[in-house]
Amino acid sequence: MVETHSVEVTTRTLVESMVREDSTIDAGALYTVANALGMTDQQVRLCVRRLVADGQFTQQGRGRKAILHATAATASALAPDVEFVRYMFAQDRGEAAWDARWHLVAFAIPETARPARDAMRDGIVRLGGAPIQGGLYVSPNAWEPHLDALAAELDVTDHLSTFTTADLRVGQTEAPRRIAARLWPLDEIAARQRRLLDFAQRTLRRLRAAELSDTELLTVTIELAAEFTRATEPDPLLPPQLLPQPWAGTKARGVVAECWALLLAAEMSTPPRLFRAYADVISDVAEHAAPPGIS
Repeated sequence: MVETHSVEVTTRTLVESMVREDSTIDAGALYTVANALGMTDQQVRLCVRRLVADGQFTQQGRGRKAILHATAATASALAPDVEFVRYMFAQDRGEAAWDARWHLVAFAIPETARPARDAMRDGIVRLGGAPIQGGLYVSPNAWEPHLDALAAELDVTDHLSTFTTADLRVGQTEAPRRIAARLWPLDEIAARQRRLLDFAQRTLRRLRAAELSDTELLTVTIELAAEFTRATEPDPLLPPQLLPQPWAGTKARGVVAECWALLLAAEMSTPPRLFRAYADVISDVAEHAAPPGIS
């Protein structure tokens, strides 16, 4: 008997996840996987219609016989950020040790450029930065190249200052681990990682228990990717030295890597692009991973 496993996957996430390596989506496979995830054909049709109207996809044919083509801009935007995935697994293996230096960024963008200011702030938070006070953010990671690229994209380079220190105090808090606990919502981050671990463990048992059809493999892949993204996108990737130990994220990612390795070995006939993009990272992780156990 297959264990129940419920993951929140939006229709849009499903469509974007089904993009193949040639930037196309087979509508027949899309509807089949959508039905397996409990979505109706009408939900899929409405979502596809919106994405086509927004210029993100073009469509050839109708219904289940249609082929969707992601535009170049859409395909680029959907590409997984493999660099960050590789970095988080390197942290788990102890290959990205923290040098005890904090990396700070300050910006003062005028009100006349408010959209750029808001985008800069949002981008800094996405990169894992935590606010210390107005316009001043900190991360333990060497994020300067990403900050520079973001500032250049928004044309606010002259309004940005970056610096590092090994002597940071926030209020009366000086111990690095206490600073991390004060600045980042570690309980929320850990809860998302525990949820990922629970789903990944059940997925691993399912993959080991029986040979799955192409539709089942695609469904599992999309669910796993959705849960992984939900847990990792808001994760600031703090080094182990700043986190409570044992950290749920380390074990969760280890089990996810085992799932990915089994899915890659299954050789789906039309693997989604998002998953193949991780192939090199997954292979590297699988070579280093110790069996975490799934009891």
